Formats: sequence, structure tokens, C-alpha cells
Amino acid sequence: MELANTVVNTINNYLWGIPMIVLLFGTHIFLTVRTGFIQRKTFTAIRLSVTKDPDSHGDISQFGALTTALASTIGTGNIIGVGTAVALGGPGAVLWCWLTGVFGIATKYAESLIAVKYRVRTKDGTMLGGAMYALERGLHMKWLGIVFAALASLTAFGIGCGVQVNAIASVIDANLSPVLKNGNGSLAATLNKNPWIISLAIGIIVAFVTGLVIFGGVKSIARVCERLVPFMAFFYVVGCVIILVINREYLGESIRIIVKSAFTEVPSIAGGLVGSGIMTAARYGMARGLFSNESGMGSAPIVAAAAQTRNPVRQALVSSTGTFWDTVVVCMMTGLVLVSSIIGNDAISVTNLSGGELTTAAFSQIAYIGSPILIIGIITFAYSTILGWSYYGERCLEYLFGKKALFPYRLVWVSVLIAAPLIQLDLVWNIADTLNALMAIPNIIAVLLLSGVVAKDTKYYLNHLDERDETPIPVLGKEN
Repeated sequence: MELANTVVNTINNYLWGIPMIVLLFGTHIFLTVRTGFIQRKTFTAIRLSVTKDPDSHGDISQFGALTTALASTIGTGNIIGVGTAVALGGPGAVLWCWLTGVFGIATKYAESLIAVKYRVRTKDGTMLGGAMYALERGLHMKWLGIVFAALASLTAFGIGCGVQVNAIASVIDANLSPVLKNGNGSLAATLNKNPWIISLAIGIIVAFVTGLVIFGGVKSIARVCERLVPFMAFFYVVGCVIILVINREYLGESIRIIVKSAFTEVPSIAGGLVGSGIMTAARYGMARGLFSNESGMGSAPIVAAAAQTRNPVRQALVSSTGTFWDTVVVCMMTGLVLVSSIIGNDAISVTNLSGGELTTAAFSQIAYIGSPILIIGIITFAYSTILGWSYYGERCLEYLFGKKALFPYRLVWVSVLIAAPLIQLDLVWNIADTLNALMAIPNIIAVLLLSGVVAKDTKYYLNHLDERDETPIPVLGKEN
């Protein structure tokens, strides 16, 4: 296992080096300029996200598409991922993570626009779209669409399945094991001798409750996400606000340190907190930012293509708010919570604690309810991500092999949920980073080469968002 971890880490050092940072962040900035700084329409986009458009083509509401996308993005990356970024990249990683989100709004907008514009309809009326269809229909590069779909199918098992159920198992095991193993009974003896039993049981339970939802298709997934996502996000944000109030006297210093250490090394401050230099901070901040908001990966546009919407720009704006909520709001709050807690609490140290342990220690500052808030947050965030990414993987498999692949895929998905809690977490996270980078490359090629189409449609529809796009949607299997 150590050898595998070393190999994957070596690959990641190349994938997440200067070329990927330039490609990813450069794309965000380029599309920000190309779309006329689309971030300025964020509040319009938020309004549209809760406006129904039932008479338009699509399988689910715009809000359902957004919450399904948010279900996959607001996950352990917001909690454990930000903590890992701070532990490995220093406090400056928080700023790079945040900047990735701010500029990433434009990329999420662009990739969602082309997903809706080039979507197709199956013979049974289901909408299909995403980077694979944009590459095939917009650029006539079907081979690259196949590459994207294959990589996304594999990525789903890392970022959307293995990492998430592993996080659920870890947090439950950490809080449940001491209770169950404490005693002289046969259960305690069995668990002390075979500690893996708890993780396996958690995997089976998660697989069961996931199977109940995903076998119902996108409408079933969207219904659950519409109810779960607002609750879990509000619950977690309230916990962050409480901690920030507790640490209010350290907030100014925290912001100063985050900004300064994003671009330079700084002396040790508290709890081993140091600046790691621009490259290290940028590497971990951007990697965790991408893991969290998925801007540039091409995942969220897959469900955006299923939305009921009048025109591509309307849904693209709605989809772009996912990055705003996920990174600009939630990840930044998590980063401030961690840095202010390290500065203000001598017992919290990046020297002795991992990313997940840092977040746990920070939330323990809230008497009695701090740990429950974090536990519920991790479980709900991770579970919702499992649901969202199961849909992404399905659509990519359907692109590659047709509907016949869906049932076997779902069976494999729940099987991985059972097995993943038994795998070393560090290896799962590192593999997820590798697949994230590989998946992003063909999607970024699509948005860059189709940026002219994005700019043209943005200019045409932006001031006429209620106009319908009368362009016929081709039926899969027929001539476009």
C-alpha cells in the first residue's frame, strides 16, 4: 500500500505542477474575460435558480439540477479537503482555493452553457449532455468525448464514491468504536479482534440507502438532493458562524496571514502554522478548490443538461452559482475557521494533526454540539456527493455503451461503497486527485475551443433570459 501511495504521489506532483495550475487558473481568467466577467450576474443567477421553468424541455427543474450538482460538490472537500490544504500547503492555500472559486464561476458557466447547447434527447425523452456531447457535436471530436467519458466514469469511483464513503466510515468509526469496544462482552471482544467489521457494516448500510435512491434514476436523485442539500449546507454554515464568533478577535490576523502566506513564506505563527511559498500553497489550494467546486472538470454540466430551461445561458447562470456557494462561501468559511482556530488555540496544531483532525479540533470549540454538527455535516455532505456522482458516472457509461450498461454500473457502484471503507484513506484521496486532473483536460479543451460560441450566446441571451431557444434538440441515434 505504501508503494502504491508513493507512485500515485509522484504522478500527482507532475499532474498538479506548474502546467496544470497555469491551464486551470488560466482558463478561469480567460473565460472570465471572454464572458464579460459573468460573475457580476451572480445575484441574477441566484434568483433564476429558484425560479421554475416547467414548460421548457428537460427532465428536472433548474433548482433540482443545481442541488444535484451541489450535492456532488458540497462534500468532504469542503471539510476534510480544506483542512488537508491548510495542513500541507499552509494558510495561503485558503486564498488560492477561494480564488479558484471566484474565477472558476466563469468556467462553470461556460461548461454548463455548452452542455445544454449540445445536449441530445433519447428516444424515451431523456435529456443527455456534457463535455462528451459538446466535443462530439460542437467540435466533431468524438474520440476526445470518449476519452472524457471514460475518465469521468473512473473519476466517479474516486471523488464521488470511494473518498466519500471512506469519510463517512472514518467519522462514524472514530466516534462509535470507543463505545462499542469498551466492555467485556462478546461484541466488544469481537470488534477489538476484528476492527474492520464496523467499517464493513457502515459500507453495507451506505450502499443500501444509496441503492434505494439511484435505482430510481435522475428524478429520484434530484428529489432527495432538493431536500437534503439546503438543510445540510445551512446546518454546517451555522456551525462555522458560531466558531467565527468565538474566534472573532483572531479574524483580522487570520485574513492577513492567509493573504501574505499565499505568496511568500512566513515564520511560524502558532501550532506549526507557516507559509509554504506560492507554489506549494497554490498547488494544494487549487487542487482542493477543484476537488471542492469541480469547475473545469465537466461534472456538473452533465446534470445541467437535464434541466428544464428556456435557453443555454439561463441554465449556465444557475449552474455557475454552485461554485459561488461551494467555494466562495462554504470553503472560505471553513478556511477562516481553521486558521483562526489554529492561531487562537494552542491545543490545535498543524504539526500533529491531519486535515480531518484539524477540522474536528476546530469544531470541538463549540461546547456539546460542535462534534455532532461536524459528524452530521460530513455524513450528509458525503452521502449527497455519492448520489450526485452516481448520476455523472451513469451518463458517461451510457454515452460509451448505451442504456444496457446502467444496471451493471449501479451494482458495481454499491459494491464499491461496501469495499471502500476498508481501503487506506490517503491512497483514495491521492488517486482522486490524479483522476480529477486527467478528467479536467478534455473538458478544458472543449470550453476553450468553444469559447467563441459561449461569448456569442452570452451576448445574445444575457439581456433576454426569458426568450426561448427554438433550436431543435436532436434525438439520439438520428441525424443531427
